[in-house]
Amino acid sequence: MQQQNDKGVSAGRKKKRRVGWVYSVLPVSLATGPLGTLVQLYLFQLNGPTLGTIYASLAVAIFNGVSIPASMFWGYATDRLHNRKTIVVVSYALTALVLFAFFFLRNTPGTILVYSVFSFISAAAATPLNLLIMETEQKGRWTRAFARLSMMSSLGSVGGLVLSTLWGVQRLPLVLLSIPLGSFSLASAVLAFATIREPAFILERETIVRRRASFFTRFLALPLMFLTTPGLLDFRRLFRGLRFSLTSYLPLFYISTVCFYLSSGVFNTSLVPALSTFSLSTGEVFAVILSGMVVQTLAFQYAGRYFEGRSLASGSIQGLLLRGGCYVLFGVFALVAAGPAYVVPALILYPLASGVAFAAYYISTYAMMFNAIQRGNAFHVTFISAGLLLFLAAAVVARLPASGHTEGPQSRADD
Repeated sequence: MQQQNDKGVSAGRKKKRRVGWVYSVLPVSLATGPLGTLVQLYLFQLNGPTLGTIYASLAVAIFNGVSIPASMFWGYATDRLHNRKTIVVVSYALTALVLFAFFFLRNTPGTILVYSVFSFISAAAATPLNLLIMETEQKGRWTRAFARLSMMSSLGSVGGLVLSTLWGVQRLPLVLLSIPLGSFSLASAVLAFATIREPAFILERETIVRRRASFFTRFLALPLMFLTTPGLLDFRRLFRGLRFSLTSYLPLFYISTVCFYLSSGVFNTSLVPALSTFSLSTGEVFAVILSGMVVQTLAFQYAGRYFEGRSLASGSIQGLLLRGGCYVLFGVFALVAAGPAYVVPALILYPLASGVAFAAYYISTYAMMFNAIQRGNAFHVTFISAGLLLFLAAAVVARLPASGHTEGPQSRADD
């Protein structure tokens, strides 16, 4: 009897150890959640309104540019090294060093350089974390484990923005914020080192696209994933399909995604400098970003139920139109309320755009992408970051062929 109890306790401890590493994501998410806003605000403070806007836009552009080769590099590294723990721990530890570096490099070139390095390093953990769940959890528990991983990331980002908002309200120097943020990331490195155990068997990253929960969680963590390096022939084949109705689904889908992310990039690059130019305080700027993150976290919990059984294309269009409408209203209010009062429409429109609209678009669109991949039509680049305009994207989605986008995100059982 005692032996059975000992076995039960041992199994419980082993199970707790196996899943406990998920919580190591929380501190690093606290650290990285407010970083983009912090960098833009700091560059604005260093250089003033005109140059600050230019340098902030440049920092964001370089960050996004670096994330593309970083995603490819770390994807291949994950497949070659077969050491999930080392990649995750090193990523968190180097992220801490990068955050501490902000305190010492108090100039514009140093800030942009460090933010670029952060873009490369932060991409490392996304794929190993997803694979760890599939390699260490029973298949029946994958969906729950992915949901926990996503929730830890969201809660961490919200917590980091709450801290940053309070930091701004107290009018503390922005550069000093890098110290607690770096400490959070270092705590994640320690937790990951203590709790992650290398799996008994390993999977290739291609397995992520075979499971809807892992697919969504991976893209939510880092919206770039390359299974192989695309060649010229791939792009020719993709756009050649536009000429025929039966083969136009995937090319039109990617064009709409391109439009979405270019529009989002243009808007997000301008938002923080605009809020600062309109004399919003540091605390108010962080509060606007925080409001969007809170609503986004809540929207992801309930949007799936709303779109269950509905047309995925319809859900995507609704999200695009709502987001596009909010962007237009941002511009309208910038004309009539370009001052401290701008915080009021910003606190209303930004949660709608980045929270409700983004959740609607994300869930619908990536269910469509997942269904296309499951049918064997996967293009090598499963996500292309670029684009034109949201309303144009909505018009493109509306022209998608009827086949392949009639299922709701929850209407078909996972594999």
